[in-house]
Amino acid sequence: MEENNRPSGTEAPEINPEEQQQREEEIQHIDDSLHLKYLVINPNDLLWGMAVNSVGFQEIGPGMPYPPSNHPSRYLFSAEKGRILNEYQLLYITKGKGYFTSASLGHKVPVTKGTMFLLFPGEWHSYYPDPDTGWKEFWIGFSGDHMHKWLGNGFFSKAKPIYTVGLHNDVVELYDNAIKVAMEQESGFQQLLSSIVTHLLGLAYFYEKNETYRSSELGDQINRAKIMIMEQYRTIKPEEIAKALCMGYSNFRKVFKEYTGFSPAKYIQEMKFNKTKEELTNSTLSIKEIAYAMGYDNYEYFFTAFRRQAGMTPAEYRAITQGKDL
Repeated sequence: MEENNRPSGTEAPEINPEEQQQREEEIQHIDDSLHLKYLVINPNDLLWGMAVNSVGFQEIGPGMPYPPSNHPSRYLFSAEKGRILNEYQLLYITKGKGYFTSASLGHKVPVTKGTMFLLFPGEWHSYYPDPDTGWKEFWIGFSGDHMHKWLGNGFFSKAKPIYTVGLHNDVVELYDNAIKVAMEQESGFQQLLSSIVTHLLGLAYFYEKNETYRSSELGDQINRAKIMIMEQYRTIKPEEIAKALCMGYSNFRKVFKEYTGFSPAKYIQEMKFNKTKEELTNSTLSIKEIAYAMGYDNYEYFFTAFRRQAGMTPAEYRAITQGKDL
């Protein structure tokens, strides 16, 4: 359903059939080989934290020149010489295969369908489809402080620009939506485009991480470990989990932390903490009864640990979440 953003009591502007047909032709890409939209960013857009410079889709058939002869002069590109951009770009290959290289990689890497790769501002790079297969590519170019922060915090890296994510309809739909939004350019479109970029980057990160585990038994083992913790968080020890999974503890701890972002012991602690907050909010048990129910034998330790993590005592947390301080 299309969202209605018109003020109440106003009529939608009429669109004549020719304009409607033109709009429909602009926003569809499925049967077209090329869709480009290069956008102007006003300074206020960057205050949002991210703004989109370009978005597009193109299909390069076997033996076709790359880039196409109608490639915009704003983005001059030679596969042999490479180029340097002043923006980020996230590309997604959905058909065919080709090659990618960058200054940080230092060598040419094959890319296939289901691959995303990230271009960085100020970073030399080159990429092109295999002449025997061609490829289909989507891309979106963007700038902003949000991406600089994620890069600085280690979520993305020039040393690892390639993401093996597989083929996913939700990724294609996001690129499609970005093209439509860019074509229509309604008020606030840059903010909507920035949310699409954030979603695409999140999916690249998510699918890349999980693709690695899907190709081995490790993902299943870690999920089994999480289920064991969920069912036995009051008493289970990390070493017991590793033994049940027939894994050495050091390897189990390493893989579990890579997968979840927590060590096993910290994950159990977080599970206990969240369950404790639920009980403080939703039950009539005394705080000591809750502490013992959560597997804490020493009430003083429980009290200190909760205050350190929550920034308040269990009684203060209960009073706030049960509305007693309102």
